[in-house]
Amino acid sequence: MLEIYDQQIAFYLPYTNIPVNWTIASTWIVMVVLMLVSWLATRHLKTGDKVSHWQTAMEVLIKGIYGQINEVTKSNPMTYLPFIGTLFIFIMTCNILTVIPIFKTPTASFSTTSALAFLVLLGIPFFGIKNAGLKNYLKKYLTPSPAMLPFNIFSELASTGAMAVRLFGNVLSGVIIGAICFMLVPIILPLPMQVLGLFTGMIQAYIFAILALMYISSVSAQEEAPVAGVEKKVPDDQEKNM
Repeated sequence: MLEIYDQQIAFYLPYTNIPVNWTIASTWIVMVVLMLVSWLATRHLKTGDKVSHWQTAMEVLIKGIYGQINEVTKSNPMTYLPFIGTLFIFIMTCNILTVIPIFKTPTASFSTTSALAFLVLLGIPFFGIKNAGLKNYLKKYLTPSPAMLPFNIFSELASTGAMAVRLFGNVLSGVIIGAICFMLVPIILPLPMQVLGLFTGMIQAYIFAILALMYISSVSAQEEAPVAGVEKKVPDDQEKNM
């Protein structure tokens, strides 16, 4: 059950007889949908009052992601927007397409959620070093004591691993419950379950993106605090006025 889509063959590549499971096939479908929507939203970009509905929807989505990043990080949102926005839009699209009965969402496969969590794990040192420099980033693992180094590393691995398990478990449970309801009551009951699954799927995309943002922005450039016991020297002209 953990690899419910990884073990189901969708089709075989022509002339090679290489099997393609539903996880990969569904991921390709999501990629095609995102490329098509992106093309529709950007083919006639305009400024002013008369813009297309596709462009309006894109601007609302990007502005919402931009605002959330700004609220969480209190820094330049453009630093994280491409990465966090891609994660959120990909997961949200996967979960939205579950309303199509024949579609098998990639986020119900542990291999997909693990890959997404691995990208977050790579993003932590990338953005940490980019924001604070290598020296300040490495200090993160030695705080509050060098003896905490292995525990801090394990904590980072466990946190990103938990993200993969959480997303996989919530999406797969929704898929299984929907399938059971469809078998029991084929027409009436699955409709509200699909609406509930759509809502929870969007919530899961939001939670995953926010957690990823918190992890990759955990190390940022900060002003060095004054050393305890060392007083800051006051300029002579200010000292005379005191």
